[in-house]
Amino acid sequence: MQIEIPRYLNKRQSGENNKRFMNTNAEKTEKIAFVGVGRMGANMARRLKDCGYEITAVNDSDKEQASSLAAELGAKCCESLAELTSLADVIFTVVSNDAAMLKIFKGDGDNLLQGAAGKIFVNCATLTPKIQMEIAEAAEEAGANAIEGSMASSISQAREGTLYLMIGGKESVFEKVRPILELMSVNLKHIGGLGKASQMKALVNMVMNINTAGLAEGLGLADALGLDLKMVCEVFAQTGANSRVLETDAEDMINRDHDAWFMAEHAAKDSGIAKALADGAGVTLPLNDATKAQYDKLTKIGKGQMDKSAISELTFKDRS
Repeated sequence: MQIEIPRYLNKRQSGENNKRFMNTNAEKTEKIAFVGVGRMGANMARRLKDCGYEITAVNDSDKEQASSLAAELGAKCCESLAELTSLADVIFTVVSNDAAMLKIFKGDGDNLLQGAAGKIFVNCATLTPKIQMEIAEAAEEAGANAIEGSMASSISQAREGTLYLMIGGKESVFEKVRPILELMSVNLKHIGGLGKASQMKALVNMVMNINTAGLAEGLGLADALGLDLKMVCEVFAQTGANSRVLETDAEDMINRDHDAWFMAEHAAKDSGIAKALADGAGVTLPLNDATKAQYDKLTKIGKGQMDKSAISELTFKDRS
């Protein structure tokens, strides 16, 4: 069943925006490196390369992936994190979780903070605020600076330079890298001090995950009742049941097309971050707790690397 709902509400019409940025005469002297070059990190690097920046080094736990991107961009695929730091002025990190972040910044023997004086780190992973603050403090002790660059967008936006970036950290450091970030983003928002962008990202993903779970239940029930799902989506779109998730996930839920744009296991992780923040603030979040339980279940049964839309596998009759 094909439903004419666009995957991305803001999918570009990006020609004019990209032309405006790429034709700028501003000198691009900073050397840039990336740690974590999965689909998001790799496309961010490609975008900056297209805009005239020199991508000097990349690193990833997937060596083959890093090597391939390095060859494409004319960069060095660094085995050593310290070497990567030495080859760049601005280092973007796009890793999977707190543990990975601690390893690259504070790992024994080799880490990004060796010889890091004067460098700027832009940390784009979805992490707990506590870890973002710990990493930034360690960076300052090494004579470097770190800010949060939390992303509320997906793979195509990374490639097109239309991310929605939420920045946390010193405004003076943000201003130094603003010209770079503007080439990657359709909108920049300085949220506040360190940790605040991570809090905001946790809220964004919490609400998104709850909406995704709600849509899966609505479509699952509609299917069980024998309703035409295309018609259901059309009605949803014109009523209070409308949401961004309807536009991005409905067709995939119906067609069981769960190629990962945002993995279910990451949804579970991010709902967990929101839960920890709520516990610390003395707030109860029953909808978030229920959503987390669903994504935890999806991960437990081996579907965590599917897209978050795969939560529908738990709600449609006779699927799971």
